Amino acid sequence: MSTNRLYFIDAVRAFAILMMLQGHFIDTLLDVSHRDESNMIYKCWKYFRGITAPTFFTISGLIFSYLLIKAKQKGNAKKRMRKGMVRGLMLIGIGYLLRIPIFEWFLGKFRTYFLVIDVLQCIGLSLILIVAIYRMTCKKTLLFSVLMLIFGITIFTTAPLYRFLELDNIPLFFSNYLSRSNGSIFTIIPWFGYICFGAFISTLFYRYLERPRFKPAIVFGFLVVGVLLIHKSSWLFMKLYYWLDVTLFKEVANFNYLYTRLGNVLVLFAIFYLFETYIKLPLILRIGQKTLSIYVIHFIIIYGSFTGLGLQQLIGKTLAPWQAIIGALLFLASVCFMSFYYGKTNVFLYTGILKIIERIKRI
Repeated sequence: MSTNRLYFIDAVRAFAILMMLQGHFIDTLLDVSHRDESNMIYKCWKYFRGITAPTFFTISGLIFSYLLIKAKQKGNAKKRMRKGMVRGLMLIGIGYLLRIPIFEWFLGKFRTYFLVIDVLQCIGLSLILIVAIYRMTCKKTLLFSVLMLIFGITIFTTAPLYRFLELDNIPLFFSNYLSRSNGSIFTIIPWFGYICFGAFISTLFYRYLERPRFKPAIVFGFLVVGVLLIHKSSWLFMKLYYWLDVTLFKEVANFNYLYTRLGNVLVLFAIFYLFETYIKLPLILRIGQKTLSIYVIHFIIIYGSFTGLGLQQLIGKTLAPWQAIIGALLFLASVCFMSFYYGKTNVFLYTGILKIIERIKRI
């Protein structure tokens, strides 16, 4: 195995997917009467739950872009880009598939809710965009790096302009990728911004990983930039507003969750990379490599994909805190265990899609 392998990436992915599992379980099943914003435990849980999605998107952008850039070095750039496109399309397809209410369709009931955009579609489209941008930059890493940083900053800074975007005149299939007005949870903006920042970070690892003092430098950089984003980004945008009299900066400062969450993500990266040696446990790394399987299985169990019968429908918001905590732990263990055996299905699907594409090319 390559000595340049970034083990902390798998550890961060494992952390993010486990946080997502327990977050979905508790949020779906915890009794409403126990959701007390003044309770410090609940408040901490809610705050850390809010970090999960930004972490998952950023680390996805990092690992995908890093492998894409490394492939150029090995002369496999075209193969990696093709693989990325297939991966993106597969994620989009699975995202829609998980929301198809088969029994309702058999009964002649057709709703448009299955067209809402969730994590998988958003990440899938993001991967396709990353491949397209990388190809348009003629595989020049520096240009790609600069563009990713510019795109990330632009998407986050212009968030007030599209936060309440409605696209009633555009077909629902497309508008759901940009607007949350019809129930989409993760739209391509602003979430592609986290992918962009992850892609930018990947270029730093690609360029400087083998330098002697890179690790302490990047850990220090993650910590400093992360803390500044958490505590000073709103202050900076207010200063920009006073200096330049641009109302947009004031609006960003007053609702600055995107940059502060990015700060949280960078602090997490610093911690995981700093202690990488101690978290290279086979179980953790394996969980980090099975995120798609884990996501699919947990979605079916909680939300009742296909059948409409999941924990959400069978139990609902009825659990006491101690029941939710114990249940979440059992849920984590069960889903991870199942994913280790279900994982081969991903390879089967991916291989099948590649074969179909090759046959279409021959025709």
